[in-house]
Amino acid sequence: MYRSSGFRIMQQLRRRIPAEMQAVQMVRAAPALQTFTSQRWTSTTTVSGKHASPQVTTPPPRHDWNRAVSEAERIVGYPTSFLSLRWLLSDEIANVALHLRKLVGSAHPLMKTAKHLLYNGKNTMQAWGLIVLLVSKAAGHAPSVPDVEQDKSAGVLHSQRALAEVTEMIRISHLVHNSVVNLQSSTQAGQDVDTYDDMSFGNKIGLLTGDYLLGHSSAELANLRNQEVVELISSAVRDFSESEFIGERDEQNNPLPYKPGTFQRPSLSVGVDFNEHDVMTPMPIAQVLGNPEEEWECRNILNAGSLLGKSCQASLKLAGQSEELQRHAYRFGKHLALAWQACLDAEPFQCPQLPLDVTFSLVSAPVLFHLEHDPGMYSQLEAGKQSVDNIDYDKIHKAILAGPALTKTKELQRKHTAAALSVLQHFPATDARQALENIILAMQDL
Repeated sequence: MYRSSGFRIMQQLRRRIPAEMQAVQMVRAAPALQTFTSQRWTSTTTVSGKHASPQVTTPPPRHDWNRAVSEAERIVGYPTSFLSLRWLLSDEIANVALHLRKLVGSAHPLMKTAKHLLYNGKNTMQAWGLIVLLVSKAAGHAPSVPDVEQDKSAGVLHSQRALAEVTEMIRISHLVHNSVVNLQSSTQAGQDVDTYDDMSFGNKIGLLTGDYLLGHSSAELANLRNQEVVELISSAVRDFSESEFIGERDEQNNPLPYKPGTFQRPSLSVGVDFNEHDVMTPMPIAQVLGNPEEEWECRNILNAGSLLGKSCQASLKLAGQSEELQRHAYRFGKHLALAWQACLDAEPFQCPQLPLDVTFSLVSAPVLFHLEHDPGMYSQLEAGKQSVDNIDYDKIHKAILAGPALTKTKELQRKHTAAALSVLQHFPATDARQALENIILAMQDL
């Protein structure tokens, strides 16, 4: 029988989503649906004597992201989303939703984060645990693993499923903590008396929610009773923190790009990454500053690729797999995270006009590549040193579309997509590996 808190949370989630938000989601989903259902036609010519007859063929259908994820969830047993029924029925999440209702109508960043969690859509906040389980099932486990540790119906270990949930909790706690607003008296937000109370209340909810998730994930991680796994995941949390101290920031800790020409260091002779044999060693950040592609990879490995890659590696460590296969799992998770981030970075530039109330990161791949092409644009970004809201995003959007930055960003996505697919060939040919390939291809078609 469902608990009363479960019924309460369902009602609260329905009430706190206004009708206009649902309409916006339908409008946003329409282009994606059109993309998935449209067909591209190609023409070929068959020569017979002096006459040539055109022959129209249709390529294979494009991959649907939502369908690829649904099929992958079926393979591993059941949905792995953080917003599963077990979590929705918990008293803690019920209380969080109750307090979030008080923030409806405010401009606190926590509401934007909560919206992305509720609407799965094309974001991968809720797909990280699924990736970890698919990698676990694709690799299998050592024969020495006891039967009691195995979930035979899903083909993964109980400890691997717990690790997948830990991965999602850590990721979401990081996103929630990033929603906290700087309300010091020297900042614009701290001096705005009209919104101060809402921002202060939102900060309290964000801090408590993020701390709860991080604390609960730490307890679940300790229950795995594997010191090496604990060290791996702890180093990923360290990388999250380290990513927040790269380069300049505005008052709200939003990242700003380096001034072109400020740092001129020789490029690395190898790809940007952690030590091949010890991923817990900190990354040499100083060696990549000033190079757009390497700097972007460094920021996003620390901010995303580290957790996904190390979680995939840790899942194979729990399964008793070889060190070599564990390193392949890390590389797969890292390249998948980078390919997806490049896809997200390019998304605001798919339209000739920047949609209303839409902004983009100033350290996204298109911006960094355009600064390399046109260093003079940095003068427009200097207005964001107090707050990134002071920047004319429409003007920067038009400038980037007129340059080669978007093309380079798509090449960057293809590079990491190909790398992820290449690493995946080291895993046995199974339905789980095919599901991972489908997710990668669907991501490429977005």
